[in-house]
Amino acid sequence: MSKLAAEDRFLDLSDYGRTIGKLFANQLKNTRFTPIHVTLLFGVSGLIAIYCILQNHYFFASFFIILKSIIDAADGELARIKNTPSYVGRYLDSVFDIVLNFLFFMTICYVSKTSFWLTILAFFCIQLQGTLYNYYYVILRNKSVGGDTTSKIFEYKSPRALPGENQKSVDILFIIYTIVYGIFDKIIHALDTDAYKVKTFPNWFMTFVSIYGLGFQLLIIAVMLPMNLIEYIVPFFIIYSSLIFVLIGVRKSFFRA
Repeated sequence: MSKLAAEDRFLDLSDYGRTIGKLFANQLKNTRFTPIHVTLLFGVSGLIAIYCILQNHYFFASFFIILKSIIDAADGELARIKNTPSYVGRYLDSVFDIVLNFLFFMTICYVSKTSFWLTILAFFCIQLQGTLYNYYYVILRNKSVGGDTTSKIFEYKSPRALPGENQKSVDILFIIYTIVYGIFDKIIHALDTDAYKVKTFPNWFMTFVSIYGLGFQLLIIAVMLPMNLIEYIVPFFIIYSSLIFVLIGVRKSFFRA
């Protein structure tokens, strides 16, 4: 977890792909492959997983879902190895994630014949869950000594392009990012307005919060699919959202500014 200072590192249950992702990134450090190429690759892995779900090949779907999480960790690692931080990469990664999440749930809806509106609700819920995790995690990263600050706690305006990237590309991706994530950010910020004032979060708390990280969410789906529990995925993630209020309640009760 190189985005944090040593004292702030915690067991991130959603980050199980990091070790293999680092190994993959190290294999690419002296090649022409860029972090953007790796981001595109995890998008391909996600699309293959979707195709496998449509074909009822759930074991293969689970494999490519897990592979997607591993590759997802590799793009950021490659950016750090090559010392090429990028807002284009940061926003593109996030946009790919939400698009793939939507396609995953629509595919599950189609195959399991789950209610369309319940599926939309589940998608909304999974994004709120991920936003809560990212909110607390980015706060921790921004306040950690030497931590990564490419992601901001509040995304109000397009950042200045970093060396090697085009400002217009950054601006376009920032607009797309704010459109697709804006409502989720606003809801979580409204539910826990003062979280950014807290100096730090205990490691155990962040580990608890990491059950809402995208990697862990996808792991749950990857486990449920080969167990032939596809029709339970949508209702599970709706019910799973109840922990949002538990986590926010714990934060407000025990970790104040």
